Amino acid sequence: MAPDPGLLRLRVSLRAVLGVGLAVCAAELAGLSLTASITGGLAALLAMFTVGDATVRRQAVTTVLLPVVGSPVLALASTLHGQPALRSLSWLAVVFAGVYARRWGPRGHALGIFGFMMFFSTQFLHAVPAQLPELYGAVALALAASCAVRFGAWCVERRTPPPAQPAPLTGRGLARPTTRQALQATAACAVALAVGLLLSPDRWYWAVGTAWWIFVNTASRGETLVRGFRRVVGTVAGIAVGLLVAVPLDGAVVPTAALVAVCVFGIFYTAAPSYSWMTFFVTVMAGLLYGLLGVLHPGLLWLRFEETAAGALGAVLGVALILPVTTHATTEAWIQRALHCVHRCTGVAALRLAGDERADPTPLAAELELLLGRARLSLAPLLHPVSPLRARKARARQVMELLDVCAREVRGLATVAADPAASHDARLTAACRRVEAAVQALAPPGQVLTDRLAVPAQAPHHHPGAEAALAHLHALERALADLAAPLRTSPRAPLVPA
Repeated sequence: MAPDPGLLRLRVSLRAVLGVGLAVCAAELAGLSLTASITGGLAALLAMFTVGDATVRRQAVTTVLLPVVGSPVLALASTLHGQPALRSLSWLAVVFAGVYARRWGPRGHALGIFGFMMFFSTQFLHAVPAQLPELYGAVALALAASCAVRFGAWCVERRTPPPAQPAPLTGRGLARPTTRQALQATAACAVALAVGLLLSPDRWYWAVGTAWWIFVNTASRGETLVRGFRRVVGTVAGIAVGLLVAVPLDGAVVPTAALVAVCVFGIFYTAAPSYSWMTFFVTVMAGLLYGLLGVLHPGLLWLRFEETAAGALGAVLGVALILPVTTHATTEAWIQRALHCVHRCTGVAALRLAGDERADPTPLAAELELLLGRARLSLAPLLHPVSPLRARKARARQVMELLDVCAREVRGLATVAADPAASHDARLTAACRRVEAAVQALAPPGQVLTDRLAVPAQAPHHHPGAEAALAHLHALERALADLAAPLRTSPRAPLVPA
């Protein structure tokens, strides 16, 4: 039911089914084993799911680099099957490197996930060194198939370029988010690995996989806890459906393949709006693949739940004990970036209204939407139905509503500024200065904005075309003033109605 502007998620999901299906068909036609075909299908799925660079060219380069990372990991993981201690240490090293690589943006993020999942796939499929040549062949065929679909037959991004994601929060040393998260994820996976081995010496890897994926796209303690809860909920639902569907099928090839295709579609279609639904489809697909491999039974699905719970426990301990970052600190940082973007957009719009045709506030309005999306993600733990913190939930809801008002007024201001009939008058200068003062009042103590609004001091008076811009600026000023109460008081104090 989530909105899908331009049916973008639908198109990307259908394309993923086509790409993964083509990769598996290519492996089967090449006479490769079932293990190799599944590895190829997973490689194609990961290539289409994780590669998210800003341009098609960069996406293609990242896709080509995937086997550079994946091939050595496949060799390492398959070689160490009979050496549990070295295998565990090696996987934890891959975990640390994979998370640390996120500091290099979308490319590092994709390569890190691909390396981790190649290690995971060897555990899932019990691949051995003798199978490496056909595994490499399957991965090469899969990436070629996914490239042919993604960059050739169905290049959605060429018509609808993905929005540039906001730069991650910065820091130095252990305060750098990628360094901190690499340590947290490694500790979480170590706990998950230990507990997973106690539960099952054969299927322990699900616990490690759970801990890893909970840390993807999270930045605070609250986000990680909520993501772990959603992972468990999605897994439980997927196991229930697996008992009703996957177990009775018992690996029948045609219906299993059809349902796997449905699961691939579901993974891509639900990934953005609902982590629980995405986990549900992943769990159902895993059960179907176990059926193809001839090892599926109800007890295995129950073990899947236990391993997921162990992974979630590891994630909770890792994020709570290793360099924890509170939800409040992360949220405050994203809100400040959003407010600074409001400030810049207002100044550029004022310049445009003053007659500077080079000034365009539209990209800044789009950037504000992305920053607010990141702020919403950070606030999600406080707004979650299971959150017991009522005062903080009410405060988070008020902050989000007021930021949405700011975004709406900024969009309206950018639209007015783009109208050649609108022009500047003296009242806009005063209104822009008041917006600047309102943003500065919300900045942390001691922080001074350096990008002052460069609107002209002299301008024509009371031009009719500026009335709409003034209305947006006045509404923006009121919303910024109202933000002072929830942002400048204690997050645990009850809100006083305005």
